[in-house]
This record gives sequence, structure tokens and C-alpha cells, in this order.
Amino acid sequence: MVLARYEPLVDDVEAFRAACERPLPSVVRVNTIKTTVERAARALADGGHGFERVEWLPELLRLDSRSPGTSWPYFHGWLYGQEEVSALPAVVLDPKPGERVLDPCAAPGSKTTQLAALMDDEGTLVANDNNLGRLSALRSNAERCGVTNLVVTNGDARNLSLKPFRGEPFDRALVDVPCSCEGTIRKNPDAFDDWSLGHVRSIAGIQRAILRRAVQVTRSGGTVVYSTCTFAPEENEGVLDAVLREEDCRLVPFEVDLETRPGVTEWEGERYDDSVRHARRVYPHLNDTGGFFCAKLEVGA
Repeated sequence: MVLARYEPLVDDVEAFRAACERPLPSVVRVNTIKTTVERAARALADGGHGFERVEWLPELLRLDSRSPGTSWPYFHGWLYGQEEVSALPAVVLDPKPGERVLDPCAAPGSKTTQLAALMDDEGTLVANDNNLGRLSALRSNAERCGVTNLVVTNGDARNLSLKPFRGEPFDRALVDVPCSCEGTIRKNPDAFDDWSLGHVRSIAGIQRAILRRAVQVTRSGGTVVYSTCTFAPEENEGVLDAVLREEDCRLVPFEVDLETRPGVTEWEGERYDDSVRHARRVYPHLNDTGGFFCAKLEVGA
């Protein structure tokens, strides 16, 4: 029922459904704070772990094994288990060493630790989450990966204050919001068990508020990346459309070496701003990944 809802959005319904029913490949990201891709690859090979490199992002390795956590490179923080397409938003954000970067929905830390690596562990990376229990996993993962430029906060991302940071806005923000998780069906077969259209619509309101606040606390000329792991336009293009009308920002195109589809401008009687086409949709059958959505915004444009 849930997948049938999105068949009008895909160009090959049979391939889309077949991909959603297959198990997700096991992928790890090499943590370049502690090692290089070459050293990690040699360590895996020496340990008898088969793998192949992901073409679009050299730091990602697809493993033959489905238990990456059992290898010593993983234990020592050389590797981080991360679904392939979830590495996309940090790459699109492209943070630089020395910048001030916000991750308002950070736990358990896959994208946070990736951001730190892209920043060469320099500058200030603020990782926030409203779930105190999940923050313990974030701190553990950051420690294992050797991240030192991290400030961890516990609060509601919809009301994030700049006061603890001397009122200074951020250079960039990665807004990977809680969502209905439809795109995770390959690794979470029960993802649709409690699905409802009411939940989709209610969580979209939370997503709008989080993205709106991220735009507000990012400097003029700064970058905000918005991402979800859901197919629902209500949580994707609909959220972007609302924030574009409310805040001083614009969507900008970006290039990535993944097969993607543009954002949709019409859905179930709703018409969205034409610029949502700049967002990118990733369907499971396009690159043998989970489902994903990613958009790049420029603030104060």
C-alpha cells in the first residue's frame, strides 16, 4: 500500500518494487580522521573481508560481510557503518576546516562524524539532539572515531538558541530531520507497520520548524542542506516549499555522481515552488541503495 502510493513518481515500478524487497548492501565509511582509505582497505583485505569501492565516494566500501562491527579496523574507529546514500548530505554540504557547522538532529552520529572528517576535525561542529538517550550513542561514536572539534547539545532543534555560541550564526547546517523512514524499508522490513498518512502530515510540521530555525541561525551566504530518508513529498518538497515562502533563502542545484531524479513540483493536488526541482530524489533501484531525498539551500540570497 505504501509503495503503491509512490508509483506515479518512479519511472520503473517493477524495478522500484524489486529493489525495495532486496536486503540492503553492507557499507562502511572510512574515517579519515584516523586513517586513509588505502590503509583501511589493506586492513580489511588482510583480515579476509571482501569489499569493493563505491565509485561516487572513495571513502565508502561495500562489504561482502554483513557484520562490519566484528573487524578490528571498525573497533579502532577506522570504519563507520553507514548506509551508502546517507553519506550524500554531508558531501553536498561540503564543510571546510575552521568553519562553524550545525547538525541539529545529530544522533547517533553517522553524519556528524562524517562532517568532522570533512572538516579535518578543525573548527566547531555543534551536534544537537532532543533525545538524551540517543546522545550517549553519539558521544560514543564520536569518541571511537577520534572527533575532537565537537560540541554536543541536548535541545529541541525547533527552538535552537545562538546564545551559548555568543550569538554568532553558523556557516553551514546539515538538517537531516526525523521522518517517516519509508526509504529504509530494505534494512527495516517493519518500517511500514505503523505507517499512516496522519503521521506523515504531522511530522512534516516538525520538519518545517526545524529547517526554518536552521535557516535562521545560518549566516547570510551560508549553506543549509535538508535531507530525509522518505519518499513522501509532504516531508520533502512540501517542507521546502513552505520554508522558501517564510524565510530568506533559495534552493540551488548541485552535482553528484549518483543517479538521481529531480524534486517533484506537483503532488496530490498541491503545487510546489518550481525551484524544488533542484532537490534530488534517490530511489532504491537507481543505485542499489536505500531511498533518500536531499536539497541544498543558500541563505540570504
